[in-house]
Amino acid sequence: MLRNQLEMLVALQDLDCMLREVEDVKALGFEVPGKVDLEKAREELARQISPPLLSTYERLRARYKRAIVPVKDNKCLGCFMRLPTSLGARGRKDEEVITCEGCGRILYWLD
Repeated sequence: MLRNQLEMLVALQDLDCMLREVEDVKALGFEVPGKVDLEKAREELARQISPPLLSTYERLRARYKRAIVPVKDNKCLGCFMRLPTSLGARGRKDEEVITCEGCGRILYWLD
């Protein structure tokens, strides 16, 4: 269940990045069709994520460009801080949301 929530959160972050890029392109004077479709997809996906997790994501998104980041070689790829070994074991079980002790971003492990 949590794995599915994290996957949806990663997809939501991707949509947010695309919407940000659309705004950047519009600022250059180009017309970008499909922005409404992206916003609708974002709203639909956001409804499927649990409210506490979505709230945490939105708070982190206001602070960082990427609020949810992968872990590689036991390092947070947001701040590159080495994570405790016990955190890695807990994170791979997908039973709880793990945040980085350094930057606070939500972490997910790639298998």
